[in-house]
Amino acid sequence: MNILLVLLGPTGVGKTELSLNVAEKLNSPVLSADSRQIYRGMSICTAAPTIEQKQRVPHHFVEILSPEEYYSASTYEQDAIALLHELYKQHEVVVMTGGSMMYIDAVCQGIDEIPTIDSSLRKNIKELYEKEGLDPIRRQLKILDPKFYDEVDLKNPKRVIHALEVCLMAGKPYSSLRTNPKKERPFKIIKVGLKRDRQELYERINRRVDFMVKDGLIDEGRKFNHIRHLNSLNTVGYKELFEYFDGNCTVDYAIDKIKQHSRNYARKQMTWFRKDNEINWINLSDSDDMVVERILDLLPG
Repeated sequence: MNILLVLLGPTGVGKTELSLNVAEKLNSPVLSADSRQIYRGMSICTAAPTIEQKQRVPHHFVEILSPEEYYSASTYEQDAIALLHELYKQHEVVVMTGGSMMYIDAVCQGIDEIPTIDSSLRKNIKELYEKEGLDPIRRQLKILDPKFYDEVDLKNPKRVIHALEVCLMAGKPYSSLRTNPKKERPFKIIKVGLKRDRQELYERINRRVDFMVKDGLIDEGRKFNHIRHLNSLNTVGYKELFEYFDGNCTVDYAIDKIKQHSRNYARKQMTWFRKDNEINWINLSDSDDMVVERILDLLPG
């Protein structure tokens, strides 16, 4: 039986180095489950594996797309399952690591079949949002899918706009397509969750942001300023810098906001992951010693 070993956890917890050590022990490639590392040119902001790290272990789904290209969890599911089929011809165990909750769920349990949105429809809704804001989009969503309207965060443009796009494209309520059926996979899935005590995790996140700034995050963000409207650039690290580039805040304020929003995202990730009772949790604050061996012990045989 082939095995997919999933190493997951919040941003800044230490997934990258640990996944490298585990993959080296298993002679396994690494599949990135990160919805932003998949894009080229964003390596500092996304903390993508370095050239040296990719030389240690082959990586997949890292810096393979232009930020202008559309990609989704549903597309990732299809691509990852197809790739795993090929990798299992040479590897008994494959390591997948990341913190993008939807990407991990897409591979581990499947994702609803959501229609591909026509580019002209997406353009029309985008123009409506830019001209009149979110209110007219909310009103349409309330008519077409009152059930999802009552559930969604109405202050989140991305969620509201996507739901309306699907309603209009599918000709049926978005909520009717979100059945969440768990798909059978032809491999065994073992999930390992990595966590740290909250204060330690937050300190690591703050330090990492400082390192990112030192490594050139501001210049990296500046080169994307002209295409900031793209979904791929709607990410912590760039959004705050765009406000700085517009003169709406100081650079120090933007950096503080990056740290704050990164900590908020880590909390959101942990809230999501805690709902999954299949995850074997390891607290790295207790001890980093023998963690690789503890993970390998979870593998059968």
